[in-house]
Amino acid sequence: MIYEIALLPVHKEHMESFRRAFAEVAPLLSRAKGYGGHFLAQGIETPQLFNLIVRWQSLEDHTPGFEASEDHRMFMMGLQEYFSEEPRVYHIEGAAFATGEHDDLNSAVGMGMQTP
Repeated sequence: MIYEIALLPVHKEHMESFRRAFAEVAPLLSRAKGYGGHFLAQGIETPQLFNLIVRWQSLEDHTPGFEASEDHRMFMMGLQEYFSEEPRVYHIEGAAFATGEHDDLNSAVGMGMQTP
């Protein structure tokens, strides 16, 4: 499982419009092959920077998969006017988040982290 992390810089005066536009185009994302869920979060220290985290079954499902699709083109067309600069995207490999002290410490290895 991989996670796409997209840093989406939005013009300050268009943040609410961006949220509405994202809600309209999100179905295009959620019907993609290998899609496993997403989370859109607004920054606290930098509220104009939104973080889109998407879980994909494989890197290929995102790129070239979704990124080469007409749905991706429509997704970006619905959002591009709100960006103050080009979004940055990167990927990480990992498992689900740990939930507490009784979780297996070795689960951090699956997320590319070293255990003590």
